[in-house]
Amino acid sequence: MQFVLFGQSEIPQQQVVQKQPLQKTGEMMEEDLFWAMVRKSLKYKGNQTQQERYLIKILRKLTPTQIIGFRLRTDKLLYDSYTSEMWCAAYIMNGGCSDDWFEYFRNWLISRGKRVFYKALNNPDSLVALVEKGREDYVFEGFWYVALAAFARKTRKDLYDYIDYDLFKTCEGNYRLIQDTWHENNPQSMQAICPQLFALLWGLEEEE
Repeated sequence: MQFVLFGQSEIPQQQVVQKQPLQKTGEMMEEDLFWAMVRKSLKYKGNQTQQERYLIKILRKLTPTQIIGFRLRTDKLLYDSYTSEMWCAAYIMNGGCSDDWFEYFRNWLISRGKRVFYKALNNPDSLVALVEKGREDYVFEGFWYVALAAFARKTRKDLYDYIDYDLFKTCEGNYRLIQDTWHENNPQSMQAICPQLFALLWGLEEEE
């Protein structure tokens, strides 16, 4: 299934008016525009609340259909990064990682921009470069909901009601079954996937 992508490559400076009636859609935002918006928000990367507010602000300048497209693009990137190896990195970086926290971890990953995301997709251990001394977790739950907030403020409607799930399949309910390549009770299996993260944040117990 191919999706029609928005051709706009720059963030609009003023409100964009949608002329057609609002209908369900399975169209993702054009990826370059998505990453441009994330890149602009990185000036607030040290404060998730401010980054979240900024994204909502610029999303509200788009049409409702484009706002939905931002959420669908986010879901597609979450789908693509749903891997056992990425979960291993999330587990090490957060000192444990439930299903929900794995979603929030990948939202944090997306919020750090295109280069970081695709580098980690190829090698999750590359995230060692983003480790901050004293930081306890690497999650960004609010990033997942910026489109919902912008859509609700712009239309007073629920974004979920306007996603065409017959067309859009790369979402949470359709994640591929992943084969475990590591186990928390087998530290060596985690070390094999993310040696740098493991050495920095986990470490092996000394054998007596």
